[in-house]
Formats: sequence, C-alpha cells, structure tokens
Amino acid sequence: MIENALTMFRNFRIPDILDIAIIAIMISALLIWFKDRASRFVFLGISLLGVIYLLAHFFQLYLTTVVLQAFFAILLFVLVVIFQEDLRRFFERLALLGRFRKKIFAVTAFNESAEIIAQTAADLARKKIGALIVLQGGDPLDRHLTGGSNLDGLLSQPLLESIFDPHSIGHDGAVLIDGNRVMRFGSHLPLSANAALHGNLGLRHTAALGLSERSDAICIVVSEERGTISLARGERIEEIPNASALRIELETFFAKRMPPVKRRLIRSWLRQNPREKLIALVLACILWMIFGYQHETVRRDFAVPILYLNAPVEWVIEEPKVTEVKVTLMGPAQAFQLLHQESLKVSLDLKQLRPGTQDITLTRDMVKVPSNLTVAAINPERIRVVTSRLLPLTVPIEVLTESTPPRGLVVQNITANPSEVKVLIPRRLRGKRIRILTEPIDLSLLDVQKVFTPVLRYPPDIQFPGGKPPLIRVIVKTRLDMPPAQR
Repeated sequence: MIENALTMFRNFRIPDILDIAIIAIMISALLIWFKDRASRFVFLGISLLGVIYLLAHFFQLYLTTVVLQAFFAILLFVLVVIFQEDLRRFFERLALLGRFRKKIFAVTAFNESAEIIAQTAADLARKKIGALIVLQGGDPLDRHLTGGSNLDGLLSQPLLESIFDPHSIGHDGAVLIDGNRVMRFGSHLPLSANAALHGNLGLRHTAALGLSERSDAICIVVSEERGTISLARGERIEEIPNASALRIELETFFAKRMPPVKRRLIRSWLRQNPREKLIALVLACILWMIFGYQHETVRRDFAVPILYLNAPVEWVIEEPKVTEVKVTLMGPAQAFQLLHQESLKVSLDLKQLRPGTQDITLTRDMVKVPSNLTVAAINPERIRVVTSRLLPLTVPIEVLTESTPPRGLVVQNITANPSEVKVLIPRRLRGKRIRILTEPIDLSLLDVQKVFTPVLRYPPDIQFPGGKPPLIRVIVKTRLDMPPAQR
C-alpha cells in the first residue's frame, strides 16, 4: 500500500495537478450551485449512485458496474429534463462572466433606493394597496417577464405609488427596478409550481415565488387583503415585519452588487464555501486515482514519418532516403486514447550537416509526443543521409503547343521570354539531358490571345534559385493566311 502510494507520488506530474484542479473547480461549482436549490435532493440522489458506481468499479463488482453504466448512459437526458431551468440559469450566468454590469451605483444611491422602496411598501401596506416589486440581480429577466410597458424612469416614492394606484392600468402587474431606475411596469411573472408547499398564497405571492425560483432577483409583495409585506428570494418567501427590516434586507441585497473595495480575489474566493470546495477537492483526487492514474504501463509501436528540416536550397538528399522509422511509445493506456497518431513526427535538422554521406543518430528529443508519454525506442536508431551540393545549369525553355490556329491565321513565330532558365541539379544528373517544358499552348485561342503564361514542367530532382520557378511569357506571332494569288 505504501509502496503504491510512493510510486503514485513519484509519477505525479504538473498536468495531473491541472487535471485535478479543473475537475475540483467543476465539482465545487456544482455543489455551490445546488446548495440552496430545491432540486439539490435529486442531485444528492444521483451523487449517491455515482459513489456506488465508483465503489463497484474499485471492488470489481461486474454486474453492478454494468447496470450503473447503462443507467448513466441515459442519465444525460434525464438531467436535462429534471434540471432544465437550473441548467438554463447556469449557462446564462456563464455567458455573463467577465461582463460588468452597466448600472453599478454608489453607496448613497443604493441607500436612497432601499429607503424609497421600503417606505413605499410600508405606506402601501398601511393603505392595503396590493403591489409587486422586482429588484433585478445578476441574472437576465427578459425571458421571464411578459407584457408590461418600458419606463426607464428615476426611482421615487410618488412614481411607485402612482403605478400601484388602483385606478392605474398597470397596478396589477409587477414593477421591475434595476439599481435606482424603474425599468418596466405592468409586467407579469411566471407562477410557482411549488406554491402549495408554502401555504395558501395569493396570485402576487405565487408570481413572486415563481420568479425567485428562476433567478437571483428578489420580489417584494404587498398584500391588499392583510396589509402585510413579504419578501421572496431563493425559492423562499417570508413575511417582513416593518419598513426598517425591509430596508436592511434591501441594503444587503444592493451591497452584493457593489464592486469590492480590495480586490483580493483568490483569498476571497477561498474563504467562500470552504466546505464545498474541500469536498470537491477530495472527490477530484478520488476520481483521478480511479480513472486518471494508470497502474500499468503500455508500450505501443508507431510508424512515424521523418521530416528533413532546414536543408539549404542548393542541397539535395540523394535517393534512396529513409522516410519513416518505427517509434515505440510508453505510458498509461488512457494517454494513448488521447493521442493523435498523425501528429507524431521525427524532426531531423539538416542545418549543421555537411555535404556527403553521414550517419545520424535519432534521439528521443527529435520526436514530439505528449507529456504523459515517453519514447522507449526508435528503430532504426541510426540512418544514413547522403547529401550533395546542387550544380548550376542553364536550360532552354521548350514550348509545347496543341490544337490548330483559327481559320485565316498562320503561326509565324513562337518565342519564350526568357528563353532559358538557371536551375540547380544533383551531381548524378550531370551530363544528362535536362528538359524544361511549358504546359501546351492552345493555338485555337490565337484570335483572342497572343501572350500566354504557361506553367513549367520539369524533373522533380531539380530546383530553381530562390526556390520557385520563374514566370515565363510565351509570345505567338501570327499573320493572315492569304490565297497564293494575293501574296
């Protein structure tokens, strides 16, 4: 046991730390997200099944592992149905990461807003006038609100009292407040499906609870029957005794939207939800030991091509040359599942070589492999490379033609400009005939075209100074084909 732990510790690498850190962050985000959600019990049940599966996998319980694997295969679709609203909120918040809200207001501003809202709610409760006020948090609310009218007015007590006046057309709807602005009024909110769990609630209370279940907004409800003030947030609704208590709750809510005075992000993040983060770290380590750490080392052979790099332009590698070698890689089996074989290359740098025959030893650092795999062997370990300096040669351009000229035209002369080019040839081709041809010129086009720029045809072993073939212009001179009597 101790020996296995020491072996695991010796094989621990920086990528493994990153692997565990990423999984721990993901698990902690899920735990924090579901901590205050009503669906957390479903999540706990699924987590319990996951623990059972891990234990079955560890103790090699074949039947239990197979049954739970089949269950987890369809679990994704089940999760989408169960956590549909939670997943939508999660992705909405993910899309808003890194974006600063446009309406961040000062301490005095949100204190005034809290005072205005609390005093207005108390006055409406005393007069037994129903009201529903929504304070927007970080989540977007557009998809939850229906109907209503845009306002975007400065928050004030007379404005709120006029909106909820029984003679106003929008008094039955909700007012949306963002910061110190009244954005909309007369809007309708989604109703809660869990209202029966909270007793006999009216329509306003059910709507307020429904929105709090779907977002981080808080809703203030004034009952016109009982003259009470209720606050709905985080899937809960509770009665507020007086205006002072409501003002304290609102100031706490607004304070969360203020930018931090000291930006010690890492320390602040570590202090929040420490229990969930510790559990996530432990679970990530357990998952890594079960799935990430491989106790057995696997060896596999691959045919890897050789890339000859940085060869001077005036050099050529004589044939036959070695184009691939067998490379043996060693590592955990899971690492081979993530390996892209086409990315394996042996890079041979010819910059320091001299012309002639040379034996080159292939080293492991010439093969680029992922960090979790190592090169065990290369076969053959040495290859022979024969390089020679290219010889300069001047070769004439041969122009090829096809088809016949249009009726009434006769070709007088065909010239290439330039008429010859300089090339570099290997020593083995010295004394042999080298031909550089053009693509065939279509003479049937002579009635509309007299100058052509054809592509060159040349042996694959020759090269051009500069690495590219020159541009050749072929000029065709023609004359009219007159009858003999008119010549």
